[in-house]
Amino acid sequence: MKIIAHPANAKEMSVIKAFFEALKIKFEVAKDSPYDPEFVKKIEKSRKQASEGKTVKIDLDDIWK
Repeated sequence: MKIIAHPANAKEMSVIKAFFEALKIKFEVAKDSPYDPEFVKKIEKSRKQASEGKTVKIDLDDIWK
């Protein structure tokens, strides 16, 4: 299950945190990203492919053909 909250200010955020802590509910606070989530997924997929060696090497002379 997921709960997504959009507190308007720091006070609301502290109330939400206190509520979850009081009920001993595990939670995490996600950091806002300036990037589109779909774009981030594509970059993460590409990084994973590169780390697995799933890349194509193109000779410098062949780039302009």
